[in-house]
Amino acid sequence: MLTPQVPVAKEGYPFIFVLAFATLLAAILSMKITTGFLLVATIFVLCFFRDPERLGPDRPDALVSPADGKVILIERVTDDRFTGNEVQKISVFMNVFNVHVNRIPCSGTVEKILYKPGKFYSADSQKGGLQNEYCASIITTPEGKKIAFVQIAGLIARRIICWLEAGDAVTRGKRFGLIRFGSRVDLYLPLETELAIKPGQNVRAGETVLGYLK
Repeated sequence: MLTPQVPVAKEGYPFIFVLAFATLLAAILSMKITTGFLLVATIFVLCFFRDPERLGPDRPDALVSPADGKVILIERVTDDRFTGNEVQKISVFMNVFNVHVNRIPCSGTVEKILYKPGKFYSADSQKGGLQNEYCASIITTPEGKKIAFVQIAGLIARRIICWLEAGDAVTRGKRFGLIRFGSRVDLYLPLETELAIKPGQNVRAGETVLGYLK
């Protein structure tokens, strides 16, 4: 059973309250054009920080998407930064209209969190994937598999939020953070993972099955 949840991430409250107050003030002062602009901005920010409930798969070996968005890349790479292994890498790009709350792809224990300041190139570019600011979460599953999921800032996104800490026991589908205003999440999976998605596919955090751990 899903636990009732406020449908807006609390990190959005300051932005929403400030814009709503500014909208009200402009309306009181009869500033029609400004009021209309601020109202649209308030609705946009409210939608951006929406946080809907998600129902995940039943299979315990299923990996779910850590983000809403579009799969822009699936490739086999040598990962020297996070897992130290040959992996299957999946990149999910979130535009400003996607839900931006991120979720745990599989259950396990957080081994470490790696944060690195960087640039703010477009998140769907190769340069953005390599040089942008990021926060990587590396977890080990109960079966000993090592998986990394990396929040990457984008051209507009300038704030990565990650609630995880080393040593945390995590459960698939639970919220672990968000990235403000357009971004990307990369997932590094063991080579033997059986993938269930393809490039260009739209996915939903905590719900869409990306593959199965073997």
